[in-house]
Amino acid sequence: MRFRAKIVDIACLNHFTRIINTIAKLTKTCILRLTVCKLYFILSDKVANGGASMWCELCQGNFFDEFQMEGVAAEHNEIYLELVPENLSRALKTAQNAKAVKIKLTNKHCPCLRVAVELPSLSSSSRIVTHDIPVGVIPRRMWNDFREPSVPDFDVSIYLPVLKTMKSVVERMKNLSNFIVIEANLSGEMNLKIETDLVSVTTHFKDLGNPPWASEDGCQSSAQGRDLKSMVDVCIDIKKLQQLLAGQQINPTKALCNIVRKRIVHFILLHEEVSLQYFIPAVT
Repeated sequence: MRFRAKIVDIACLNHFTRIINTIAKLTKTCILRLTVCKLYFILSDKVANGGASMWCELCQGNFFDEFQMEGVAAEHNEIYLELVPENLSRALKTAQNAKAVKIKLTNKHCPCLRVAVELPSLSSSSRIVTHDIPVGVIPRRMWNDFREPSVPDFDVSIYLPVLKTMKSVVERMKNLSNFIVIEANLSGEMNLKIETDLVSVTTHFKDLGNPPWASEDGCQSSAQGRDLKSMVDVCIDIKKLQQLLAGQQINPTKALCNIVRKRIVHFILLHEEVSLQYFIPAVT
C-alpha cells in the first residue's frame, strides 16, 4: 500500500486548502478514500441515529501535479484512511506561499500522512516544514460502511439562495431556537421558519428555481399532477445547518437541496471539480 502526491500550482493548493478547511468545520474525524482518479472525504454517521453524513468528491487531476498510489490489492486498488481533517487543515495553513507541497503515506512508528511543505528561501537551499498526521488504516472488510449514500426519493428539489444571505438568516435564528423548519415547493419558493412558544419567525425566498432533473429519473414522478405551490417541509437541528453554512469555503457555482418530507434534507454544493453532499436527518 503506497501513496504519494505533489501540488505545485498555488491556485490548486489554495483551492485544496479551502476544501479541507470546509471539511474540518463539518466533522472532527472523517474517512479519506483514495483511488487512482479521485479523493473522497466521507462522514457516515448513521443518519438513523440523528447524525449528519457527508460525501465530498474531488478529481485528483485538477489539484495534483503528481499522484501515485497502490491500493491494498490489485483488484481492490483503493486506500481508506481515518483522519482528523483539522490536522490536515493546520498543516496546509503553513503552505500559503509554498513552492510545493508533497503528501505521502508513511509508517515510521504508526501510519501517518506526511505533509512536506517546501517554502521559498533566499539561499539556494529550500526550507522544508514537515507535518506528520496520524491516520488509521481501515481494513478491507469495513469498506462497505463507507459507500456513497443513496439519494432518497425526494419530494422537492430546489436551488438554494445566496449562501451568505442564508447563513446570516440562520445565525440570527439560532439564538431563538434549536430547530429550524425548511420548506420548499416546485415553484421556486423556500421558507426558513422557527416556531417557539414565544416567537414565530419566517424568512421567505422566491424565484430560486427548481433543478430540471425532476422528471428524468422518475424521482419526482409524483410531481406530475401535484400542486406546484404546495410546500414540503422538514424540521432539522439548526446547529447542523449553521455548521454547513459557516464552514463553507468551496464557493459553489451551484447549490441546491432535496427535501424528503419529514425525513431528511440533502444539500449538494458543486464547484467545477468538487462536489460536496451533506445529509441532515429530520428531528422527530
